[in-house]
Amino acid sequence: MIVLAENARQGALTETVFYILISLLEARHGYAIMQNIYRLTNGRLNVGAGTLYGALETLLEKQWIRSAGGDGNSRKKEYVVTDLGRIVMQGEIVRLEELLAIGRKELGGATL
Repeated sequence: MIVLAENARQGALTETVFYILISLLEARHGYAIMQNIYRLTNGRLNVGAGTLYGALETLLEKQWIRSAGGDGNSRKKEYVVTDLGRIVMQGEIVRLEELLAIGRKELGGATL
């Protein structure tokens, strides 16, 4: 359990990693992850294959995602977020909510 706790500790997630984890709340292969991120961000974030697959390897090592098998086509390996990955996402959401609350307070409640 100590290993899992240490593995869940991290600083701020990059935007790309956060969107990859969100995309993997359901099993997806690489290209589907890229398409989903593009869709979620209304085209603002376009993740390249090199960035994606490097991040997937790191997330597998951290045990934040796992292989979910494939869709019958051996070339399309699917991934899905783990329970540990969900904990990490929840922690990031709390961190971002705190960031927003402090920013709004310090700006005097001004809406942006």
